[in-house]
Amino acid sequence: MSRPEIHVTLAPELRLFANSELRRERAPVAIDASSSLGHVVESLGVPLTEAGALLVDGRPAAVSHVPSAGESVEVRAVERPQRVPGAPLRFLLDVHLGTLARRLRLLGVDAAYESEDIGDPALAALSAAERRVLLSRDRGLLRRREIWAGAYVYSDRPDEQLRDVLGRFAPVLAPWTRCTACNGPLADAAKDTVAERLEHGTRRTYDVFAQCTVCERVYWRGAHHSRLEAIVEDAVREFGGSAA
Repeated sequence: MSRPEIHVTLAPELRLFANSELRRERAPVAIDASSSLGHVVESLGVPLTEAGALLVDGRPAAVSHVPSAGESVEVRAVERPQRVPGAPLRFLLDVHLGTLARRLRLLGVDAAYESEDIGDPALAALSAAERRVLLSRDRGLLRRREIWAGAYVYSDRPDEQLRDVLGRFAPVLAPWTRCTACNGPLADAAKDTVAERLEHGTRRTYDVFAQCTVCERVYWRGAHHSRLEAIVEDAVREFGGSAA
């Protein structure tokens, strides 16, 4: 005896997660009598972090809804900008997103990052403990129930990753205010207070410095600054904030 079916339509943005048979309008999906709509969506390959409104026969439904045979389900993408209530907007990035973490920090966005692979359970627990949005390209990690909030990073290119995150969450940008190495806040530093940390050529050439209040790393506008400045100016131009 064949199992009962529902008909599912995935938003175009979500179809990359599903197999080819489920990428068309009203694709038939077999169900049982007990699995929730959230379970069904995940079984199609779509992380719930990426699912926005769920409609059943045109009406909003909760992830806990248990589908019945013949229902039509529409899975929409998350609305942008996506609001994350309950805590200040902060991020946690997995071990594969180091460049994205540094660019977010460059823009003054609070972005914790684990440079070593501490494992999915520990990352999920850290997301919950610090109420951080977990960013990852690992669908399995994003399916862990204990994460506080999460988002799939769609591209493997840092430029596109940055635009994706900024466009999705619209964080407040405050460039040049956060340490790209440890995520701590920066403060202006007098040259004589950081002189011992500088190479002779740097001491001779530069006069304006900032220092991380956590790891004490020193920053100045060196030869690499023009490349970083271009990243900042592009982000500010498109997503707002101040480049100064």
